[in-house]
Amino acid sequence: MNPLPTAMLVRGSILHFLADPGEACNTAAWEYFADGALLIEDGLVRRCGPWAEVLENLPEVIRDAARYRDYTGKLIVPGFVDTHTHYAQMKVMGSFGRELLDWLENYTYPAEIAFEDETLASSTASFFLDRLLAHGTTTASVFATVHAHSVDAFFFEAERRKLRMLCGKVLMDRHCPQALRDSPESAWRESSALINRWHGKGRLAYSVSPRFAPTSSPEQLAVAGDLFRSRPDMHLQSHLSENWRELEWVGELFPGRRDYLDVYEHYGLLGRGAIYGHGIHLSPDEKQRLAQSAAAIAFCPSSNLFLGSGFFHYAATAEASVQVGLASDVGAGTSLSMLRTMAAAHTVSQAQHQPLSPWRAWYLATLGGAQALALDQFVGNFTAGKEADFVVLDGRRIPELRFRLDCAESLAEELFALMLLGDERCVAATHILGERVFCAE
Repeated sequence: MNPLPTAMLVRGSILHFLADPGEACNTAAWEYFADGALLIEDGLVRRCGPWAEVLENLPEVIRDAARYRDYTGKLIVPGFVDTHTHYAQMKVMGSFGRELLDWLENYTYPAEIAFEDETLASSTASFFLDRLLAHGTTTASVFATVHAHSVDAFFFEAERRKLRMLCGKVLMDRHCPQALRDSPESAWRESSALINRWHGKGRLAYSVSPRFAPTSSPEQLAVAGDLFRSRPDMHLQSHLSENWRELEWVGELFPGRRDYLDVYEHYGLLGRGAIYGHGIHLSPDEKQRLAQSAAAIAFCPSSNLFLGSGFFHYAATAEASVQVGLASDVGAGTSLSMLRTMAAAHTVSQAQHQPLSPWRAWYLATLGGAQALALDQFVGNFTAGKEADFVVLDGRRIPELRFRLDCAESLAEELFALMLLGDERCVAATHILGERVFCAE
């Protein structure tokens, strides 16, 4: 009898991060093993290190019993983490849009109204999750719609795939189409029922999800705060300071608050486990208060470029000690690929004369994202005890990238080329809890 039927040894070039490498690219912040090994047991990482060293220290019975996956010549990194995306907006991705408020009116709201159809919610959730895995993303913070069954559909499909996922019902009770409005009472009732059904089930967790301050009344924002405080491990997601017209609107709707962030502060919507998309137009004081609260910002570069919202000041935000993760923000974002998102993040940072290093970009797409979502106790790197979600990358699947990699003289050059020239075609395989769930071949 096999004494360890779930033991697995994975071989390949392995990169993972232990901390933010910072502007100075601190070499102690990551580990790289050109010929590396992951020992996985019961879906968890047990050891990570050089192949020869890991094998040498394994009892013979484990070496003989383990299943082997050989990805020699390919790069293995922790599964990508997408800190802000909207699964219901998949079908409007790539639609012509002018700016945020027009995008909501012309594309977002009609797409979400269609989710009154439970069958559409189910089929879209299945497609969305399959495509996330094909892009190497294994964890995400996901907005559903105002319909409770849209959350049920997403969590059902995520649980079936054994994924570590966050999701929540969108809360909106004003300044949106009637077909998408709930109320403070229904927001509490339906969200509470969803929390009881899904929060902590398998690898799932609930995220309280007011769309943004203008579409929730003060009464509903107070309900959102109560929901956020209802469990010690609850999550929250929303939007903050994406667009100048939005900021002006918030000022008109909440004249008693000193700034946009203060609206959320007032209703108890900040803290560890809370993440806000965008944060482009934050004042230094807002950044300081975000850092003090342990709330995070989702950096959505392709979406911000697409809608002309502005450039997120990553370097200044990180320097203020605000936790930041990368995000696709589909559907205004133009791709689910975190490689493409890293490239867009570099473009935005370069335009501000503060280029994003490959080390920090790859950190943001993995451990940084897990930390921003308060999930780093589960995923984000390959330290012992973490869940064994990982992606296998092969940049040589793209001819132009292969040509560039042949000229690379360092790992930093390879990583930079991979994030600038790569996309989902580089994903050779994706593993969840050690098991392969996507294979490109």
